Amino acid sequence: MKLPASGKTVPCFDVTIAGELNLDLILYGVPEEIPRERELLARDVNLTLGSSSAILAHNLAALGSRVGFVSCIGDDQSGEMALARLTAAGVEVSKVAVLPNRKTGLTVIMQRDHWRNMLTYPGTIFDLRFADLDLEYLKSARHFHLSSFYLQRGLQPHVPQLFKELKSAGLTISLDCNDDPDDRWEGSVREALRYVDIFLPNEREAMRLTESADVQTAARKLSEIVELVVIKLGADGAMARRGDEQWTSPALKIDIVDPVGAGDSFDAGFLHEYLRDSDVPTCLASGNLAGALSVTRAGGTEAFRDAAHREGFLRQHRTAMHAR
Repeated sequence: MKLPASGKTVPCFDVTIAGELNLDLILYGVPEEIPRERELLARDVNLTLGSSSAILAHNLAALGSRVGFVSCIGDDQSGEMALARLTAAGVEVSKVAVLPNRKTGLTVIMQRDHWRNMLTYPGTIFDLRFADLDLEYLKSARHFHLSSFYLQRGLQPHVPQLFKELKSAGLTISLDCNDDPDDRWEGSVREALRYVDIFLPNEREAMRLTESADVQTAARKLSEIVELVVIKLGADGAMARRGDEQWTSPALKIDIVDPVGAGDSFDAGFLHEYLRDSDVPTCLASGNLAGALSVTRAGGTEAFRDAAHREGFLRQHRTAMHAR
């Protein structure tokens, strides 16, 4: 599989992203127990843009950042829909390859009141490899981001090499490892972290990766490797650590419609401010604001797709935050 060849004119981006692209099928009000051979009912359903990489790309673009996206999809309706959603948000997708006779991935999310199951069919998610990347395209940005380290199985062994090359070209780099489906937390992630400027795990991921019993210990260990560690704390907001400096930022208190994609939306809000040279507290507040916006609609991108809703929410809560 080869991605489309570079043209003569390479666009200039704020952020380039290489990662997975698929849809989310979200079932709401799923029974707590799912016994065998039973037909059970869900309360509601939503089919929307999924995958951490694509949600981040979409929401970053909706916030006003210039985003270039590299991925691969199958030649099916799911891939067409996913690509159309990114394009509508303003993401540049000329380097997304359509693979013949392959199926685009799909994540089924079974959402209960306070917890969820996620089951992913990988499809083309594993097909993106280092040899397929247009490095000149990726380098035509100020910053590079990678999500879902453990899902990028075709790319994963070469992530340290990729980061090293992009770093040599002058890009800053961020990584959100996301969950490890095998729950082993191994591979080349620790080597990759040596090239990372911003690491964006959630609380559980930070503790599992560092084998720590609490988030403070995890943050301290990670800050010995990465310049800036940003840990998402769910309802408690987020924290950041750089060396011995530490900051916290509370979450907004709002009614949650759907938590899917809130962490990826936080990343978008944080990076959008980071690329404008804002200080860490401002970046944290922006991340929490974007994460809060995300949960006001079903799915990880729907609140960002509605421009009137997005701008009204951001304007209202930015004003409230500045008044504190």
